Amino acid sequence: MMHGTPPPDAPGRGLLIVRNAQSGTAVIRPDPAPVLEARLPEARVHMLGEGEDMADVVSRAVDTDDPPVVLGVYGGDGSVSRMAGLARRFDRPLLVLPGGTFNHFARSAGIEDVDAALDAFDAGHSIEVSAIEGAANGGESFLALNAVSVGSYPELIDDREKYRPRLGKWLGGVVAAWQTMRGAEPLVIVRDGRRAKVWSVFVGIGRNDPQRVATMQREELERAILDVRIHHARGSRVRAVAFLAFGRRTAAVLRALRLMPPREDVERLLVSEFEVSVRPAPGHPAVFVHDGELVEPGGEVFTLRCVAVADAVRVYAPPSEG
Repeated sequence: MMHGTPPPDAPGRGLLIVRNAQSGTAVIRPDPAPVLEARLPEARVHMLGEGEDMADVVSRAVDTDDPPVVLGVYGGDGSVSRMAGLARRFDRPLLVLPGGTFNHFARSAGIEDVDAALDAFDAGHSIEVSAIEGAANGGESFLALNAVSVGSYPELIDDREKYRPRLGKWLGGVVAAWQTMRGAEPLVIVRDGRRAKVWSVFVGIGRNDPQRVATMQREELERAILDVRIHHARGSRVRAVAFLAFGRRTAAVLRALRLMPPREDVERLLVSEFEVSVRPAPGHPAVFVHDGELVEPGGEVFTLRCVAVADAVRVYAPPSEG
């Protein structure tokens, strides 16, 4: 049984909010502290220290005489997905306060800013959200609210993290995209006994725009189905990176310039579960990404398994306009 919500006469009581100070450093946005203090005076707000683990913070809070009944997070998609996994583990609803660079999940849920999230929380309006439960090499599972990917995008993230300390996230991303485009090589995947060379594999949750390859921002919140895009390595390196255009307008421009991969190069699957064995090209890292978080599972070859989970976590969100 899902735990309850804080009493309406005590704004914020029973709510634990964890802030990730490292989220959203590539964009300028106001400090949320004054808003949280004004609207949720009785909430507990914990700023993550360097090297501090969110799971440890939440576990300690839950294991007290006055445990939180709602878990909140201020941060980007990686922080949100980690807290979503903890909310599911401890059977608590989730308050998402967008504080990252892209905020893909928050935008999908109609949560444009902190005030919108708090309005939904005050009104008690929530929705049961589906998610991806994944694991690499049969290890510890993780929860993803947007997508899991192997191939060009994880390599771009890997390169960006190398440049980030020196150039920052935005400029580091530009340099990483250039490096990825110059050095992109297909990786080999094996699925259901079939071998293929591909530029990338994206596993999203819920049906997404069929015209796109990089389904980083979901279009459905409730449907428990995996929308898989496999970009077969039949085109150029430019196309291998051009498909990473996340925005509709950017994708439209690239499509007009004939830089997006043709439809026959992209295989789409709508399945409840998906398993693939991945062998990167020689000299390329064995990595994957879930909700912007880079993971190195170890070994030259790894197996990635994803399962669609219905009603994975209850999230406070504005009512849908539809």
